[in-house]
Amino acid sequence: MEDKELTELKGSLQGWKEKVPAVTKGFLTWEKDLVFTARVRGYQFEYDARAAEGCFPTDTLLMSLAGCLAIDVVSFLQKMKAEIKGLEIEISGERNPVPPSYFKSMDMKIHIAGKGITSRKLDRAISLAQEKYCSVYHSLRKDMKVTVSYVIKEED
Repeated sequence: MEDKELTELKGSLQGWKEKVPAVTKGFLTWEKDLVFTARVRGYQFEYDARAAEGCFPTDTLLMSLAGCLAIDVVSFLQKMKAEIKGLEIEISGERNPVPPSYFKSMDMKIHIAGKGITSRKLDRAISLAQEKYCSVYHSLRKDMKVTVSYVIKEED
């Protein structure tokens, strides 16, 4: 991407990323056993240590990384005049086998379809998300390996 294109892209992000609230507040309520209900911004979901009535807390961490990266990548590609017809991220995480069972690595594969999506544009969008804009990525352990690959399907 040329310097002029990069400057325009960065300029188009002004204001949007700055609107993120400085403080996020949520509530976690114990329901029974090891089942909890989490509430944030009017949404709720369940955590369950046995994953019978809800998900593990680490499941939402995994999906948060995919969600954050996806928002950035779609936003950047749209600014680059790409027309996205579909996007799905397949994500997996490898955890430390003994407590604390933190994620040692996360691997994402982006399946994306549309017009005007090139490897060059997608590489740049992923790079911008990982290097500067993805808040979840920058909230994770610095020794955790995150890899991203992709498959582009050109559509008319």
